[in-house]
Amino acid sequence: LAMWQAEHVQTLLQRNANTSNVKVLGLSTKGDEILDRSLSKIGGKGLFVKELELAMLKGKAHLAVHSLKDVPMELPAKFLLAAILRREDPRDAFIGKQAMNLSTLPIGAKVGTSSLRREFQLKLFRPDLKIIPLRGNLDTRLKRLDDGDFDGIVLAAAGLKRLGLENRICELISKDISLPAAGQGAMAIEVLKNSALDENDILVNLNHGKTFSEVMLERRVAAELGASCQIPLAVYCEFNEKLQTFNLRAKIAMPDGSKLCHSEHSGHNPDDIFERVIDNLYTQGAREVIRAVAGR
Repeated sequence: LAMWQAEHVQTLLQRNANTSNVKVLGLSTKGDEILDRSLSKIGGKGLFVKELELAMLKGKAHLAVHSLKDVPMELPAKFLLAAILRREDPRDAFIGKQAMNLSTLPIGAKVGTSSLRREFQLKLFRPDLKIIPLRGNLDTRLKRLDDGDFDGIVLAAAGLKRLGLENRICELISKDISLPAAGQGAMAIEVLKNSALDENDILVNLNHGKTFSEVMLERRVAAELGASCQIPLAVYCEFNEKLQTFNLRAKIAMPDGSKLCHSEHSGHNPDDIFERVIDNLYTQGAREVIRAVAGR
């Protein structure tokens, strides 16, 4: 998936710059390599970007392409996100061994996911399900399902669609059941500040304004709550271009679904909506959830 995304940006850059001289430098990160433990236990989202940032610092690469949901909420001081591409489907997808949706899974079914966010929302919807950690690339995860390790798995719909695996999706899970992660479905281009690509017109033209405004508000909520893979947080924003309004939703809970805090607000002013959602979550006990999860 990472290579697909890099090659997709390569194609866009070559088309926009009218050149064929854009090369992909494939790098492996710790997040790709350590597959026997959950991200929450080995350091979180930064494991997918550190090696790429180091390559830029050493001059080996001019930019890095990321799944935005894998990018830490606070970047190192020398870097910035130069463009956010148009968002693909942000929803989670259910792929079943036999069951065609979450509702028809048998009692006590085994469901694989690498996400604490998905885990708590699955538990809220189906408390009987047995949630089992699942890491690896998409092919690895699908093979484990096909081999019978799980009754079903939950993945990001965007990745499946980008790799031409949409036919494997049994159910696109409603955002009312599984609210996405901050930035889910969006791709980001990261560059060094004050480099030749900082504010480069080609990258500026790749930026999708609506997606940018949505995901930056999501990331602002996640940053305020100290979110990483260790915090089971769901946050999703939709901008209504006709009404010029933002709708912002957020949920946080313990991985088993207990101590749920949730908030939803709409309006024209993103600062006001952000404050209302955060205040609402804190009033419901979000700080206590964050402390409890961090202490596990």
